[in-house]
Parts: sequence; structure tokens; C-alpha cells
Amino acid sequence: MNSRFEFGIYPGGAAGTDTGITSGPIDDPLMMKEALNQLQGASEIMIVRAYIGFKGAGHGITETPLRPEECLSFNRKLDLVLCFQSPLLISTEWKAFITNAIERFSTHLRYLQITEEANVNLPSLDGFYPDSKKALVDGVVWAKKEVLRLSLAVSVGFNATPDFNPDKTFWKDIKGLASDEFYKSLDYVGLDCFPDVFRALPLVDGIPDISGAIRMLLTMFSIDIVSAGIDRSIPLHITENGWPTGKSRSDERQAYMLEAIVKTLFALRIEFNIETYELFCLRDADSSVDDLFFQFGILRDDYSKKPAFGVFEKLIKELTLTERIFNA
Repeated sequence: MNSRFEFGIYPGGAAGTDTGITSGPIDDPLMMKEALNQLQGASEIMIVRAYIGFKGAGHGITETPLRPEECLSFNRKLDLVLCFQSPLLISTEWKAFITNAIERFSTHLRYLQITEEANVNLPSLDGFYPDSKKALVDGVVWAKKEVLRLSLAVSVGFNATPDFNPDKTFWKDIKGLASDEFYKSLDYVGLDCFPDVFRALPLVDGIPDISGAIRMLLTMFSIDIVSAGIDRSIPLHITENGWPTGKSRSDERQAYMLEAIVKTLFALRIEFNIETYELFCLRDADSSVDDLFFQFGILRDDYSKKPAFGVFEKLIKELTLTERIFNA
């Protein structure tokens, strides 16, 4: 049985917080590209994640990193997230935004994600906006039509975070809005997960139970998507995962957690049909701010390396080779 496990990363520094978006030094395209080149090495493909936010007609858009096409090449492709952050869904405007994005990045696109964390009610995320779930369902259908119209080899999906709400309102709402066309248009579902970041993991023999936590999250997520009417066999993408540094979070611990999480996900890739792993993120938003949202990077804000950079480079090389041998 062949499998596919692609690596990717969000190469910017800005991150969403409980109240808004982080600030800090601007991205340096040359330093960004140099770091991506080193991480990718001889791998046949690497995914670059970028976000474009739709605020509604006349309100402009946000884009991070700026000009993501500058990070790309023939073997480095784009996972483009189209965020819906408008107080009102006007279908013609939303569809036009999706079409424009697809046409702009058509030669670079590999994945197109419609909305960002539409199950999270925070001002920096799409779930804060009342029409985001309808924008998700309608957007997936429209995006797939446009991808087919342009004869592009692009997978269309959406993502969510682990849902600890026992009512599972988000997934029930998606099922209520979905049509047969939505299910046929959907190519994957993404999971944003940050084990041991916002809540500490239980310990087993004094060590965080990373393997148990990852399996629990994947199992729960698989049950949730089925409750929304989505087939259990649909590919899963790990669209965001990371572990920040800070005064109480050592660089060495970040490197350890990254390796443990990625190796666990890789070991579970066939059982849970995981196709991609994307790290959040390349560099800190601002390394001088001792706040976890500002120090998710495997590089500091001046692009100097933390130990996790070398670990991620090694993981990409070793696990890509393992996958190639497995599929031979």
C-alpha cells in the first residue's frame, strides 16, 4: 500500500492570538527563501503555507507572508488559505475573491483551503464571523468548480481545531449546510493542533505522553468529521502544528517536542490517512516578547537558527527517504 507524506511550513512570522495578530519585524523574502531551500534539501516537493484574508468588498485583503509566490519554485508549491473575515457573506463577492486567488496562483497551487479555523470564535479567526460556516461550505463547492474549469491539479479542503465541545455544534452545522456537491468537492480536511502548548500533556513515567495525545486527537477528529457526513477515508492534513519557546520554554524542549510529534504522526500516517504535515512556523513574530504567540518559530526574528531548525531539516530528509523506500 503506497502512502504520501509531504512536508510544509508557514514561512512568515505573524501569528493569530486571542485578541488579534502579532506584530514585529517584517518578513525578509531573501532570508525566508534561503531557509526554505535548506529545509527542503533534495526533497522532490515542499509545501509553503500562506494566508489571504477576505474582509468584504471595499475593505481590502490581508496577506501573509506578503507576495508568497516569491517563496515558490517548480518543486515548492503553495497551500493557500482563503480566510473569510467579513461581517456579512455576499456570495458574489466571496466567489469573486476565490476565483481571483485561484487565477493569481494557478501555476503554484497544490492545496486550497477554504476558511481558517471556522470552529474557533476568536477575533483573529474565521469562527468569529457569523457566516463563516456557510462561506466554508459554499466556498469549497465554488473553488472546486473553478479548479476544474481551469484544469488545475489542486486539492480543495478546509480545516478545524480539535473540538472539545461535547455538543459538536460546528460539525452538526456543517452537515446541515452541506450538499452532495459539497462532499464530492471536498478533497481533504485539515487539523490544526498544538499538543502541550495551551494545555500540558499528561505524563507517563515522568515524560509527556505525546504518542497518546496525538492518537487521541486524531481519533476524536476522525469521529467529528464523520459526524459532519464526511467519509472517514478522506485524507487528513496537519495544517498547523508547532511548539513555542520563551523564558519557561527552552529551545531544546522545542526541538524535542517537534521531533517527537512529527515521528508520531509519521508512524500513524497510514492508519489515519495523513498526507501532509505543515509546521507553524518558520520564524518568531518578535523574539523579544515573552509570549508564546510571538515565539513559535524555529528561527528567531533575525533568522538565526534555534536547534529545532536542524531537527526539522533532518526529519524532512530522513522521513522523505523512508517514504520513498516504503513506496518503492
